[in-house]
Amino acid sequence: MIARLAVWVVMMFGGAALGIVLDLTWFPNLIKSIYFHLITLVPGAGLLRLVMLVSKNTGRALAKRGREGDIDKFETNKLVTEGYYSCMRHPMHFGLLFFPLAFALVIGSVSFIILIAPLEIIFMIVMIKLMEEPEAIRKFGDKYRQYMHNVPMFNLKWGCIKKLFKEA
Repeated sequence: MIARLAVWVVMMFGGAALGIVLDLTWFPNLIKSIYFHLITLVPGAGLLRLVMLVSKNTGRALAKRGREGDIDKFETNKLVTEGYYSCMRHPMHFGLLFFPLAFALVIGSVSFIILIAPLEIIFMIVMIKLMEEPEAIRKFGDKYRQYMHNVPMFNLKWGCIKKLFKEA
């Protein structure tokens, strides 16, 4: 858990720092423009709000349904396949995929928006596939394999996405 949090911190603050350094070279006028920062701040704040809403909703559902007995707060020991988890396997991660872009828009870094955030999103998808999925298979076995067969990792159908913004 601590290692994953550290990766997030490095991605966000490292991405921001690299973005600003690149902006000073590639986009010196935009990085100094208050108007550009105001233009990116509004959609960035809106997207950040949506990311937090999805994380809150899906996290609460997982905490309610994914835990039995006395286990650590951020652990699960029960496979959740209903609610948000009925139409995609990783609804919380789906919301968090947009966090780098939201953060990039809030700080107003062109390089972070067009280069670093997309790379971080790809990195997150790869980590879900290489770490989260095998971990879930080890934890839940054939039950999770069947779930993988029936439910996509992410689902872009509007009905499924709309569910993410409603409290369970």
